[in-house]
Amino acid sequence: MTAQRPRPAITAMWAWDNPVDPADDARGRGYVPAAPERLAAFARAGDLRDVHLLAPSGATPGPVDGWLVDTVAALHDAGATVSAVAGLHGATPRWAQAVLTLAPFDRVQVAVVPWVAPPEGRTPPEVGRAAADALAAVTGAVAGAVPVDACLPWWFATTAADGGGSLLESVLPSTGRVALAAPAAHAEGPDGVLALAAPGIEALVTAGVPFTVGVQVDTPDVAGGAGHTFFDEGPVALIRECGTVAAALAGTPGFGGVAVKAHRSWRRLLGV
Repeated sequence: MTAQRPRPAITAMWAWDNPVDPADDARGRGYVPAAPERLAAFARAGDLRDVHLLAPSGATPGPVDGWLVDTVAALHDAGATVSAVAGLHGATPRWAQAVLTLAPFDRVQVAVVPWVAPPEGRTPPEVGRAAADALAAVTGAVAGAVPVDACLPWWFATTAADGGGSLLESVLPSTGRVALAAPAAHAEGPDGVLALAAPGIEALVTAGVPFTVGVQVDTPDVAGGAGHTFFDEGPVALIRECGTVAAALAGTPGFGGVAVKAHRSWRRLLGV
């Protein structure tokens, strides 16, 4: 009898880019490795369970819509579930209904980015309110057709909400699963992934909400500094430290592995 191969620590990734020429569709990003079969091959090679796919919708159909349809199909063939992702500005009822009509996404996700600090010009409580409003609106729009998830930075668990409790606790009633972003360049220590994630994990376990832990491989200028990304540490460190995170959280209820942001930067890190 052949022993079953253990699942890797990294179980999910975000993919922000598409291969469509911006000249053909204003939503295009022109990143050729995001072509459906190439993206699916990357997910298959990493044995990924989930891919969180940025799914821009538009009033006018275009090539990006065709790419989304083909990519969801290719990722399903690779054994991955696929979430349609939008940021706070784009996560509207109209968006949710449009993407679910377009392709058979398994889930939708409302993502708060950047992870290190609130967007320029917004305070943490303002971001928390916007996240709660977006999640509630999208939940109402999908009417139970698919689960509605959230990608939230670690500081949501340590920032007070207007009505009491934390920002994280304020959004959980509308959230099926959380990707808890804990951006660091190592797993352990006072500024490591595990320490950043700890308050959020405690709240998620208490609430019974499943979760993954998000890490970055973006360049330092995108990630908010070298201490918030594995970009300068390299691929070996990424695998090693994610393994440490997964081992530390292996017995934690609801833990579903580590999620990496994002596909383009991960390929760059690997040199492929």
